[in-house]
Formats: sequence, C-alpha cells, structure tokens
Amino acid sequence: MRFKTDENLHPEVAECLRKHGHDAVTVWDEDLQGSDDAGIIERCRLERRALLTLDAGFGDVRTYGPEDYYGIVVLRLDNPSRKRVLAVLVRVIELVKAEPLEKHLWVVDENAARIRSGESESHER
Repeated sequence: MRFKTDENLHPEVAECLRKHGHDAVTVWDEDLQGSDDAGIIERCRLERRALLTLDAGFGDVRTYGPEDYYGIVVLRLDNPSRKRVLAVLVRVIELVKAEPLEKHLWVVDENAARIRSGESESHER
C-alpha cells in the first residue's frame, strides 16, 4: 500500500509503515508542510497514496468524498502522543490486510475503526 503521512504525525509513523512493507512518505519529505488540506489530499490523489492523519477535517465526507481518493485514515485518539499513535498504527497495518482502503474513509480510535465507503455504507471493525 502507498501512504502519505500528514505533518501532524511523527516521521516514525512512515518508518513503521515502511518496516511493514508499505511505501510511505511524509508531508515533510516533500516539503508540503504548511500546505492547505485540499492541496495535501490532491497530492495524495495524484500520487495514488492513502493519507494518514490526525486532522479530523479529512473525515468530512462532504468535502473529501472517499470515492475520490486512494484512502483516508483519520486517527481520532484521546492521547495523540507518538507512542500512542504507533500503538494504534499496528492495528491499522493489520486492518489493511483485511479491509479495502481505496475509496474508503477509516476513522480509527483506540478501540475500533469505523469504515465508510464512497457509497455511504459504513461498518465498524
């Protein structure tokens, strides 16, 4: 899977994804820090990458319809520390093996992942 991690995530997140066999780059790698959300998600679309972020704004399906992208993963954590993000990331990596990400929005918290497709169907894992 191809990922881009947002600027609000530590570079270790991309490193962890790469260690698990994924192609992952950061917003920082491409000097995109400070870019607006629309620019980031468009870059992901052009590069055929799923976006991994802490930014809840990407969970707005009216603005970022999942059907238009290669996947959006929004982490909604009570404690978004690097350690906690990396712990939850392990679950995301396992979920990639079982659930489609392309054309889907995943909202992942400490206990579950809510998955919504572009066709507005959703389920929890």
